[in-house]
Amino acid sequence: MSGNSFGTAFRITTWGESHGAALGVVIDGCPAGLVLSAAEIQRELNRRKPGVSDVTTARKEADEVQLLSGIFEGKTLGTPISLLVWNKDVNSSTYESFKHIPRPGQADYTYQLKYGRRDHRGGGRASGRETLARVAAGAIAKKILAQHSVEILGHVVEIAGIRAREVSAAELRDHAERTTVRCADPEAAKRMEAAIKAAKEEGESVGGIVEVRALGVPPGLGDPVFDKLDAELAKALMSIGAVKGVELGAGFEAARLRGSEMNDELFVHAGRIMTRTNTAGGVLGGISTGAPLICRIAVKPTPSIAKPQRSVNMTTMQDVEIQITGRHDPCICPRIVPVAEAMVALVLVNFLLRNPPRI
Repeated sequence: MSGNSFGTAFRITTWGESHGAALGVVIDGCPAGLVLSAAEIQRELNRRKPGVSDVTTARKEADEVQLLSGIFEGKTLGTPISLLVWNKDVNSSTYESFKHIPRPGQADYTYQLKYGRRDHRGGGRASGRETLARVAAGAIAKKILAQHSVEILGHVVEIAGIRAREVSAAELRDHAERTTVRCADPEAAKRMEAAIKAAKEEGESVGGIVEVRALGVPPGLGDPVFDKLDAELAKALMSIGAVKGVELGAGFEAARLRGSEMNDELFVHAGRIMTRTNTAGGVLGGISTGAPLICRIAVKPTPSIAKPQRSVNMTTMQDVEIQITGRHDPCICPRIVPVAEAMVALVLVNFLLRNPPRI
């Protein structure tokens, strides 16, 4: 299967299936001499792992990472780094009835069309569980970026139509990780949590919007014409299975603005050229401006719901009604935050390593 690798200077290849023996990632291009421990990677994986609250799937996985190569005496060697996580809490029995029946909203049908066969257990390679490998690689990317004073912050800004108020970076740091839904607005977080629980009781699921901010991004990252920073970010974020839309800065709101409202005017402050506003989201002409990088993703409702749905049996070619059981997230947004952060970090570290900014 192609399409399992991402990046050039810092290239990752993820592997494994949802109900297979294990999942992992191989990272090639990490500079030598980076101080790195399993605990640092584990900290990010713990933010993504299942079974941590009553608004996530009940699947219990420790997601304990093992470092197999590329690190010696606590520092990277500059050689490929291989990370592995064993699957332990696997129950494939609930998927046997869907061996020949594609579930609506899932990749079952398209994988079958493309390859003529698929791993039907838990969605196989198309499962959101694959993203733990991205988070593991992203933890290393974040470590490199931190050496350049770049900070990646993600949070939920909307769930089930409930919108959080605008928050500062300080509020985001202080509050987002303290709520079960990773929303930095505590009042909105309570209403979001209630909406998720209500949907779960109805056998339903809900979607939302997640925002990622990258602070301290140096100006000059990005390449014309096809390798624009925003183009690479869009590709990276759209590669997450549940994401159906990406915007930077003003995003789709830009279509409703006038030029005078959209343009970020320039001024000099303390000997530096800066912008008075940031409707561009930190990117102009595909190159970073030095302002905060702001991305948002539209996350669809979890397709695995308890309500009856209609599908077809691909063997008998008959219409059927199905009802999905098992353990599923009623809302993907809280657990997708570290995944989105990881993808933004991977894009930035690739640009930083392959073409350091001049300024």
